[in-house]
Amino acid sequence: MFYAQILTLFPEFFDSPLSCSIPKRAIEANIAKVDCIQLRDFTTDKHRTIDDKPYGGGPGMLMKPAPVIAAIREARRRDPQTHVVMLTPSGTRFSQKKALEYVEKESITLLCGRYEGFDERICDEVDEQLSLGDYVLSGGEPAALSVLDAVIRLLPDVLGSAESAVLDSFTEEGILDWPHYTRPEVFEGKRVPDVLLSGDHAKIEAWRKEQAVSRSKLWREAGKGVETKV
Repeated sequence: MFYAQILTLFPEFFDSPLSCSIPKRAIEANIAKVDCIQLRDFTTDKHRTIDDKPYGGGPGMLMKPAPVIAAIREARRRDPQTHVVMLTPSGTRFSQKKALEYVEKESITLLCGRYEGFDERICDEVDEQLSLGDYVLSGGEPAALSVLDAVIRLLPDVLGSAESAVLDSFTEEGILDWPHYTRPEVFEGKRVPDVLLSGDHAKIEAWRKEQAVSRSKLWREAGKGVETKV
């Protein structure tokens, strides 16, 4: 069973996404288990304070080291083998390859940030820092959900077809998926490519590979020289 722990200020954020579609199927089949851990449970003051002003001044607040580190250690107590991932803009970029790595680990803990970020001393307690991309979110919860969904769908027996995960975009050397078509054959004057109707599987396979490579090339060229930030 794949085990995920989520360290968060908003456990309720995950209630609906985990109760439908593929994550629900995986959890109900005991293929995956997800536990949310409330970071405020590890505070010691009556106001359950999780943040404080940064030394040296500056805008916003930072997540305090004591409660966050205590939560990380609790996650490690529950599963000593867990791989702890801090979701932060300064982390390495998430990818399909990384999702496959997490599947192999069988247990991950996703640390969701809020405010301006983490006290730097928290970084010493995690195994990895991860970013979804170069843009800013209100917190780590949407990023954690994306990581979780990407990993769960790769688990054995989760998808209706085992081939679906294997043929996903980016699974093979970062190549995008090819164009897909279904009925009707003609829609608003736009026809399904003749090759897909030919029944010639060799030609269809060659067309799909050509389209995938061409689409990937265009996608990368369109992104050249563009800097984005998370």
